[in-house]
Amino acid sequence: MFKKGNDKMAKANESDSAVGNTITAGTTITGDINTNGNIRVDGTIQGSVNAKGKVVVGQTGKIEGEVVCQNADISGTLKAKVTVAELLSLKSTANLLGEIVTNKLAIEPGANFSGNCSMGAVVKEMSHGGQAEEISKQSRTA
Repeated sequence: MFKKGNDKMAKANESDSAVGNTITAGTTITGDINTNGNIRVDGTIQGSVNAKGKVVVGQTGKIEGEVVCQNADISGTLKAKVTVAELLSLKSTANLLGEIVTNKLAIEPGANFSGNCSMGAVVKEMSHGGQAEEISKQSRTA
């Protein structure tokens, strides 16, 4: 009645946003990463990370460049401009040096942040290329 081929088709039709990518500890990437899904970084990235999903930086993870995503959990080290459309969470082991643009920010005790932060009144819209555009609430109502 049911064929095995149907199981393969069902898995192939799963949403791209559920797909995860992992940069393991000991791995260094120089260049830009673009993904339609989520990404976890436990290694080192020198370049930009552009994700339509969530970016997780583990305790051993390091990013030097720019991060653009929907949500982010940071436990490692970032020297970057970070643009998060929804929630940026800095865990207790996080070290962030740079600029933050986000809708919501959560900082656990012990986290280190040095730089500028714009939040709340700034709304991000993800374009087709994955780049976030900043639009103030005032300019939307004008």
